[in-house]
Amino acid sequence: MQALPFATIALILYVAAAIWQGMTLFRRVPPRQGMVRLLAALGLLLHIPVVIQLVSEAPGLLPGFTTSVTLLMAVAVNVVLVASLFKPVLNAGIVLFPIAGIALIFATWLPNQGSYGGLTPGILLHAVSSALAFAVLAIAAVQAVLVGLQNQALRHHHIRGIVQSLPPLTTMERVLFELVWAGILLLTLSIASGLIFLDNLFAQHLAHKTVLSLGAWVIFTTLLVGRYRFGWRGMRAVRWTLGGCLLLMLAYFGSKFVLEILLNR
Repeated sequence: MQALPFATIALILYVAAAIWQGMTLFRRVPPRQGMVRLLAALGLLLHIPVVIQLVSEAPGLLPGFTTSVTLLMAVAVNVVLVASLFKPVLNAGIVLFPIAGIALIFATWLPNQGSYGGLTPGILLHAVSSALAFAVLAIAAVQAVLVGLQNQALRHHHIRGIVQSLPPLTTMERVLFELVWAGILLLTLSIASGLIFLDNLFAQHLAHKTVLSLGAWVIFTTLLVGRYRFGWRGMRAVRWTLGGCLLLMLAYFGSKFVLEILLNR
């Protein structure tokens, strides 16, 4: 299969979905959530075969940087589409859809590396929970940015623009903490399954990921305790959410990016 045509069309569909949702947010076009979901879903349908090909061509069972990013973004897009049926999170696609398409294009150009490892049910549980944790918390990061923009706009009495398009701030914050709750549960499952089923979670090639993931877990847990014990909200919640997501991103991609892309190892 020629991956580049699939990736290119998926990118176009993702970008089209993101542009329409972005224009909706700025009240330039009427809301068309069904159309946005359809465009993104078609992009995902083209995304999945490319991921399957990349995984099948990887020289090992554990995918390298580009394949990992592409796979995780496919999961993130899927989670956005499903969750948007129940919660107002489709605006997260404004950021995540184009990133998914760009990652797909880069994955067809850059070398596809990997490493060997035995795939057992326990490791599969760890991999699935890790992917879902990343997807949910990536949506939470975009939600946090929107909450921050909305908070600042209301504080300065700017009630036009995106503030008029977004749900009330209390609803946005409630959805943010629901996403953090779901993400921390999945991250806990990911860390616990790694401790149980991986031979040595603190081995040299996994130590950075383990430490950073634990750091992100501590940040998100502190945020939730602060929320329900001290009533944390607003910009404090935004900063803690983004800080935790940054650590998690470094945990998932940091060393792979340095070794495979910068050092070509």
